[in-house]
Amino acid sequence: MKAASVVIWLELMAIAAVAILVTGCASSGGIAPQAKLADGNALQAKQSLSSAAVTDAAWPRLDWWKSYGDPQLDGLVAEALEGSPSMRLVEARVRKALAQADVAQANRSPQVDGSGSATWQRYPEHGLYPPSLAGTTKASADLTARLSWDLDFFGRNRAIAEAALDEARASALDRDFARLFLSTSVVRAYVELEHLYAQLDVARAQLAQREKLVQLTSDRKAAGLDSLVEVRQAEAGLPEVRERILQLQESATTTRYRIAALLGQGPDRGLAIQRPQLHPAAGAILPTTVPADLVARRPDVQGLRVRVEAADRSIAAAKAEFYPNVNLTAFVGLSAIGLPQLLQAGSLAAGVGPAVHLPIFDAGRLRANLKGKDADYDMAVEAYNQQLSVALREVADQLAAFQSIGAQRGELDTGLRVATDAYNLALLRYREGLGNYLQVLYAESQVLNQRTLQADLAARELTASVDLTRALGGGYGS
Repeated sequence: MKAASVVIWLELMAIAAVAILVTGCASSGGIAPQAKLADGNALQAKQSLSSAAVTDAAWPRLDWWKSYGDPQLDGLVAEALEGSPSMRLVEARVRKALAQADVAQANRSPQVDGSGSATWQRYPEHGLYPPSLAGTTKASADLTARLSWDLDFFGRNRAIAEAALDEARASALDRDFARLFLSTSVVRAYVELEHLYAQLDVARAQLAQREKLVQLTSDRKAAGLDSLVEVRQAEAGLPEVRERILQLQESATTTRYRIAALLGQGPDRGLAIQRPQLHPAAGAILPTTVPADLVARRPDVQGLRVRVEAADRSIAAAKAEFYPNVNLTAFVGLSAIGLPQLLQAGSLAAGVGPAVHLPIFDAGRLRANLKGKDADYDMAVEAYNQQLSVALREVADQLAAFQSIGAQRGELDTGLRVATDAYNLALLRYREGLGNYLQVLYAESQVLNQRTLQADLAARELTASVDLTRALGGGYGS
């Protein structure tokens, strides 16, 4: 009965102490975040996004690059996602964030640790110890187990643990965005390689045409229809085209090296890449609810939103520091002078009790810390708002590009047809002696210029489809 009364008395004293401390605690009043999250649907984008070729279509698949129908590309993207050092780096960051979340979560649970020690000591005759110990050498030992438990009445540890979990989620989303960025970078470089091959085709066709002109001019000189001037004019065009071919071959080689680097491999890996065999994608497809779905699907936008939530948890943790911190501690163990006595009942030591801590005067440290957490929240919100606007602009940019490419394609087809007819007519007139060499050369340049523009446009269309996929999140969350 007596022991129970003591326990009740201790509990009442603890409650009274908490009440007294609460009345004197520092205040967090007047401190609040200033930024507000933007609503994706409130941003004006409907008119800009209305140029999609399909108005109610599915989002890109998660393995969107397979729509180009090139098995070599499929293998390169898979190799990059599996073996790139950049991907291993972000994976390590995710593991670290998860470990930090586990540490924060562990702080919410009781902590138990044990200790033991043994010391041989001579006790001085003129010291503080009684005559039974003075002048002797004895061993002292103790074995103790200690329990500590932060009761977290005001949710500080809970908020810290939840913020750490949010950071781990954000790190996982960073990893997913890194996967998207890496895959689109590989495909973009692959499209560039195909473009270089298309330009090489044009340059080689130009070389073949000019070699034919040289032969034709030589034949006409032999027949007395042309002079050496026309032959030299025809021959002068060959080095320029050959130099262009060498430049394009150099660019193709360095592009292969760049793809190899994206895979996390050495340059020799790039030399094994064959000519791309890409098939154009179906064109721009876009669901009707872009703003809302964009927020829900793009991993970078999601990551920033989760970091806003983590910043909000950190504010809650900072506010909890203004209130009492109650920690329950207990210990039990054995302590004795003389090893034979250590395991006897009289060596038992034990204790239990609460500890209450509250900073009454901290020179403004807690308020300054809370202001800093509010500023972190404001920065996270504005970063999210900015990225949301950027995401919508990126989608609109690519749709505008698709719309322009569609209009340009028709004009280029017409231009190539007209230029080809003009070249054939000029060549016929020159062969029959009705025209001169400069007319043929001019007509030839118009044909090759149109073919170059067509190759450029095809590459732009493929690049725009890759960039649109990236802007839509690459099928993430679909």
